[in-house]
Amino acid sequence: MNDTPPMAPGLLPAGLMDLLPPEAEREAALVAALMESFARHGYERVEPPLLEFEEGLLAGSGAAVAEQTFRLMDPVSQRMMGLRADITPQVARIAATRLGLQPRPLRLCYEGQVLRVRGSELAPARQLTQAGIELIGGAAPEADAEVALVAAEALFRLGIAGITLDITLPRMAQTLLEAAGLGAPLAGRLIRALDRKDAAAVAALAGEAGPVAGLLPPLLAAAGPAPAALGVLEALALPEAARAIAANAREVIEAIARRAPGLRITLDPVEFRGFRYHVGVAFTIYGPGATGELARGGRYLSANDEPATGMTLYPDAVLRAAPATPRRPRCFLPPGTAPAVGEGLRAQGFATVAALSAADDPRALRCSHAWDGRAARPLTQEGSD
Repeated sequence: MNDTPPMAPGLLPAGLMDLLPPEAEREAALVAALMESFARHGYERVEPPLLEFEEGLLAGSGAAVAEQTFRLMDPVSQRMMGLRADITPQVARIAATRLGLQPRPLRLCYEGQVLRVRGSELAPARQLTQAGIELIGGAAPEADAEVALVAAEALFRLGIAGITLDITLPRMAQTLLEAAGLGAPLAGRLIRALDRKDAAAVAALAGEAGPVAGLLPPLLAAAGPAPAALGVLEALALPEAARAIAANAREVIEAIARRAPGLRITLDPVEFRGFRYHVGVAFTIYGPGATGELARGGRYLSANDEPATGMTLYPDAVLRAAPATPRRPRCFLPPGTAPAVGEGLRAQGFATVAALSAADDPRALRCSHAWDGRAARPLTQEGSD
């Protein structure tokens, strides 16, 4: 006998939710505005499927989200499929296969839903909307700068002011540890200390590890406004491979600053959390106040080790940061209203709600106006007269 109580019809799994009016309409309009901003800079839209065969979906950069990917058996082919947890690997696949013979660089954009096995404490949602751009086949620092600037401009066009572009160098810490020739135990302890931003532990461990590892404490302390952080990088006696990382960062930052001198740019030379497959500069765009992460991206290797850089924007977070937009006015059309009246009102920007019976109440139908036979009249709280 099954004693399990019946599930409530409206209950959804943890991390999933319905988006209701008017938020659903606001998000759709916001995504459309982002895509229009991308198109203005020559980024062409692609639309990958929700499901792919596991081998293709998790190849290359897709391996970074393997643990977050739902899997199921395809009843047609009897092969395992994955439900995408990130759209970027799919765009990389399209670029390497369907668009493999197209001239480079490719400028592609996308939007769609992704589903993840689990959320985090700060971001518990498991179904997310992504909108983003990928520039594939361009290795110059100007490509990284373009992606960062196109994303920033898209946010500015939505009325979001006061954003910060945070640049990190995910390979810097590992490059220094390799140059120091540290054994796995000590290197692992240093990585954990860097991950926790534990300056005291980093200093103590670096003191045991020799002069190259001794560069880590000043780099950790350098995080902040980009000009000052770049000055610290230049003043240090970095190994050759680390110097190349720093020089590339300077070129990218200078290219961004030339085109957007008012954009606030910060640099954290040894941050690597969440950028597992990035091979150059990585970006995070933060909104004003406590709105948090609006976008994330950076340099990576696409399929067949093709150079690429991209940025993914998170419309749910962007929606919180964007100024509220007025709702489309809704005009109630009483029974018998001529069709031409509705057409004229819709041409003026109204949404029209036609009465289906004499009992329909315009306020219950969330209308802001009602047609009085001559014009759309605003409804007051007290009454319609």
